[in-house]
Amino acid sequence: MSDFFHPKLEVIEAMVPYRLRTTWSTGEVLDVDVESVLRGIPALANLLDPQIFARAHLADWGHGVEWFDAELGADNVYAWAKEQAGEVSHQMFDTWMHRNALSLNTAADALGVSRRMVSYYRTAHKAIPRAIWLACLGWEATRPKPKTLPRGLPTAREYALVHA
Repeated sequence: MSDFFHPKLEVIEAMVPYRLRTTWSTGEVLDVDVESVLRGIPALANLLDPQIFARAHLADWGHGVEWFDAELGADNVYAWAKEQAGEVSHQMFDTWMHRNALSLNTAADALGVSRRMVSYYRTAHKAIPRAIWLACLGWEATRPKPKTLPRGLPTAREYALVHA
C-alpha cells in the first residue's frame, strides 16, 4: 500500500456547466465545480467546450476523471468537492502542516490527538472534524510556545503584527 490513501472514484457524471457529480469508494456522492480549474490552466482550456466536457469518464482504477487528452487526479477532485461542500479537505490539513513546518508528531502534540490520527487526516483516511480544523486555525493564530498552552487569544493588533 502507498503512503497516501485517497478514496477511489466509482462513478462520474458530467453536468453542465463544468460540474461533475462524483461517487466515491467511501459511499459519498459529491458535486464539484471545476470551472475555475479549467480556466486557470491553459492546457485544460479545450475542456471549456461543453461537448468535450460532456465526454468526462472514469480513469482506470478510479484514479481520476479523464477526457481524450486531459485528466484531473482523483485526490484533487475529492479535495475540491469536500471544500466546496463546506468541509475540510486532506489538502487543507496537509497545507496547514507544511505552512507551520509540523511533522506528524508535532502536529499530534499541537492538536492533542495521536500521530496515527494526524496521518489519517492528512491522507484522507478519516474525515477531519470541524473542531479539529478550528483547533488547527487556533493553534496557528496563537503560536504557543513548546510544552505550554496559550492563556488567551492575541488582540487584533497583536495578531495583525504577527501576520503582517
